[in-house]
Amino acid sequence: MAITRRPAPATSTPPADRATLRGLLRTRDFRRLLTVRLLSQLSDGVFQVSLASYVIFSPERQASPADIASMLAVLLLPFSVVGPFAGVLLDRWRRRQVLHLGNLARAGLGLGTAALLLGHAPEWLFFASALLVTALNRFILAGLSAALPRVVSPAQLVTANALSPTAGTVAAACGGGAGFLVHQVLPPGATADAALVTVAALLYLSAALAAQRMAPSLLGPEHHPDRPELRAALGRAGRDLLDALRHLARDSRPAVSALAAVTAARFCYGVLIVTVLMLSRYTFNPPTDTRAGLATLGTALGCSAVGFFLAAVISPWFTRRLGLTRWMVLCLGSAALFVPALGLPFAEAPAMAAALLLGVVTQGSKICADTIVQESVADDYRGRVFALYDVLFNVAFVAAAGVTALVLPLDGHSPGVLLGVAAVYAASALLYARWPA
Repeated sequence: MAITRRPAPATSTPPADRATLRGLLRTRDFRRLLTVRLLSQLSDGVFQVSLASYVIFSPERQASPADIASMLAVLLLPFSVVGPFAGVLLDRWRRRQVLHLGNLARAGLGLGTAALLLGHAPEWLFFASALLVTALNRFILAGLSAALPRVVSPAQLVTANALSPTAGTVAAACGGGAGFLVHQVLPPGATADAALVTVAALLYLSAALAAQRMAPSLLGPEHHPDRPELRAALGRAGRDLLDALRHLARDSRPAVSALAAVTAARFCYGVLIVTVLMLSRYTFNPPTDTRAGLATLGTALGCSAVGFFLAAVISPWFTRRLGLTRWMVLCLGSAALFVPALGLPFAEAPAMAAALLLGVVTQGSKICADTIVQESVADDYRGRVFALYDVLFNVAFVAAAGVTALVLPLDGHSPGVLLGVAAVYAASALLYARWPA
């Protein structure tokens, strides 16, 4: 099936410059979409730090890997059921409205969550509110990815995928860093967490206003008068999703292999995130010093953010010379080497170096997967496929936390876990390299 593309946006950029970063940033519609992503994910970073502080670094708690796994399951697994049906909406609703109204709803929910923290409401109410914010976040990220080919030309797509998701990840890290700084100033507790959630709500509001600046029809999808009404569409959502899966299997084998590889990488990333959390709380700092533990975690995330930025810089260069497949294999294979080399000493400095490199290979492999999916999936299916992509990310992350909870000691010191992660990275690189396109 031929892929339907929106005509390239009008620009005075010379043809030789269109695929460069400078040429991309001259595209007005891309800049506006990027602004929405940056504000949305900056808010996510602030909000996620408030969750981490409340669940993991609260002075009254002794968090374990099982606590982290439970938190992730509560926040992510329900969306893994709803997510594919959200993809049906992404292929019918105007994506610009999804970005505007979704961020507006998150602003209101954020203020409600802050009130729950200040009022010392039951914990289940806090998690329910946080669940809704997180669910909308996954929905919005899928919409941003599905909309990207509508605002850039085909020649700009790899560069756009290097810049846009990476810049969003860096923005989330910056939001997290700001949250860590707040917790170094304010006494740990409900007041600090509520202050962070309020800041996140205001940033979500700014993202909604930024989305409103774009034309309602700019981000698609194309209008098809023969499509059924929304109620009927939701009723046949299961068949629509099966249709999207058949499209992947029949017409998009490169997308299938890329999704499998990036899901395996996400699983490994989830295991390492839980390990770093436990090391920051109980090994690199005294267990009673939650402020220092949060600062160490913030440093690790900052190193990863630098790695994400480096991936955005080098990925277009590597993909032009090696191709998407070889760059993906190089990212996965290198992780199999540096994770045990830098992780097995269980020392803070090598762990920060590993966090930097992990940011490079994680974002580098995602840039490849995003581009492959966008290039090989038809526009009419793209929203559903990216929603499924997001579900794979969530399930892999929760599964990683669940497995880690079973095998990781409280202090995070486990050579077997690191060697197992390295083995998964190596197997993923080998299988992806041998998978027929």
